[in-house]
Amino acid sequence: MTNNKKIKKQIIYRSTHRGSKEMDLLLGTFVKKNINKFKDSELQDLSDFILSEDEILYKLYFDQQSNDHSLNAKISKMLKNFKM
Repeated sequence: MTNNKKIKKQIIYRSTHRGSKEMDLLLGTFVKKNINKFKDSELQDLSDFILSEDEILYKLYFDQQSNDHSLNAKISKMLKNFKM
């Protein structure tokens, strides 16, 4: 297994096993549908993004908060525009 495949599997696992059923569903579905759109060099950004607190990601998705500048802007925009 190549290193990038391993990283992708880890990202998918972490996005679907967060401890909150709602975020498991939201973030897990988002990652599964979009992970192949990321260049290999962007996978670390995605990995860092999914480590953000559930509350921050939830508010970002439901437009209750503007983008937290500590979050990756491209991924934040993708999540905001994501439809389940």
